[in-house]
Amino acid sequence: MYKKFENLIKFLDEKKKQGICLAFSGGIDSTLLLYLCRKTDMLAVTFNSVFQTSKEINLTKKLCEKYNIQQIILDTDILSNSVISENPKDRCYHCKKIIFEQILEIAKKQNKKCIIDGTNFDDLNVYRPGQKALKEFKVISPFADFKITKQEIRDFAKECGIKIYDKPSTPCLATRFPYGTKLTKDKLEFVENGEKFLKNLGFDNCRLRIHGNIARIEINSGKFNEFFQQKDLIIKTLKTDDIKYLTLDIEGFRSGSMDV
Repeated sequence: MYKKFENLIKFLDEKKKQGICLAFSGGIDSTLLLYLCRKTDMLAVTFNSVFQTSKEINLTKKLCEKYNIQQIILDTDILSNSVISENPKDRCYHCKKIIFEQILEIAKKQNKKCIIDGTNFDDLNVYRPGQKALKEFKVISPFADFKITKQEIRDFAKECGIKIYDKPSTPCLATRFPYGTKLTKDKLEFVENGEKFLKNLGFDNCRLRIHGNIARIEINSGKFNEFFQQKDLIIKTLKTDDIKYLTLDIEGFRSGSMDV
């Protein structure tokens, strides 16, 4: 593992001369890159839309302040794009294309010739249509290029003293809906608030998946007993005029279940 990171750090040192622009989401992957480049004149660009929670955006601000990194936040009305709002299977490609078109423009203005993101080696083995957009814009994914896995990133981040080394992944809120479901601000806000509620109850790893008028809840299977102890409050909070049925997925929490 250490040899991989030695090569990565050497690579980043070379790219610093060109000027680095980081697509910064606040996840542990991009946060480790932020940390490794903290002593350089790096620019972090964060995408903000209804697909991201306010908590995640606030976290990016705190991290950039902590490491004294210049940050630009791109506020984007992503649902104004009719293709994205229809949520096709390649939605991520269209979304990433919009994001990196803007990042590329900002990077040019700031004289940053090297654009990087936190895609890791594991991401190459799952469905990620957004990777096509990264290639089109020649975005560099150092972790993927040096075959650094998610667990290796967490382990190295822990050694670096990064407190959020074990932070759960937080993919965009659109992933809570089946492809082909019309996305609206109200639906996305319901998911954001619902997951915040579940996390406040102690279910840190959770997903609130929406299938029409059914809400399918994913949590770690070891938390099922706790869930049923609080089921009355959960029903009272999450059952609405639009959500008629609540279900607990007995397979438990798993990332990317909508991609199956």
